[in-house]
Amino acid sequence: MSKESQRSLGKGSAPPGPVPNGHIRLYSMRFCPFAQRTRLVLQAKGIRHEVVNINLKNKPEWFFTKNPFGLVPVLENSQGQLIYESSITCEYLDEAYPGKKLLPEDPYEKACQKMTFELFSKVPPLIGSIIRSQNKEDRTGLKEDLHKEFSKLDQVLTDKKTTFFGGNSISMIDYLIWPWFERLEVLELTECVSHTQLKLWMTAMRKDPTVSTISTDPKIYGGFLHLYLQNSPEACDYGL
Repeated sequence: MSKESQRSLGKGSAPPGPVPNGHIRLYSMRFCPFAQRTRLVLQAKGIRHEVVNINLKNKPEWFFTKNPFGLVPVLENSQGQLIYESSITCEYLDEAYPGKKLLPEDPYEKACQKMTFELFSKVPPLIGSIIRSQNKEDRTGLKEDLHKEFSKLDQVLTDKKTTFFGGNSISMIDYLIWPWFERLEVLELTECVSHTQLKLWMTAMRKDPTVSTISTDPKIYGGFLHLYLQNSPEACDYGL
């Protein structure tokens, strides 16, 4: 279903050619949680696609014509249309392609998913700050803040009385927030999740075929992160 050029393209590389008819291309990076959102949706919907990995520590000049921010994920279709920003790419795929719909049709339920997404919005930068923190006291305070943010998400599940954030079956919001939960163990942050409903949700997510297919090996991720924090251009291809 997907064709992936594993090694990342960096500065000085030639841009890939046009996207073949009937395909869509994802510009990604193997370890990026934002790009993983898009990969999860592509997999869940069974969309034929190709993946071009970008070296985010040594970005090719041409990539800024795909996204002026120079970030992944970016989608490019056979008409040359470009879509970037992770949540926007996911919504585009759900609307543009047939099959299983991940966003609800009901306006209120869709609004609920977007409100939960906003509740989650402090989690990625908090985890980023924890990763970069060198001070033990700062790290302890940040972990307490993360626990508080997880408490808000746990309350959503408690109030809904459902397994997943959108109901009793997995939907868009679950895929949008999952990549950061997947990384908690390797980042030694599982202690921040002491919440009953959130733990049950994480267990249910791991059983999802899409999640198990689009997963990151913890040991390889750990090696990547070590190099990434040293600004090594070899980080994005770690483990290949």
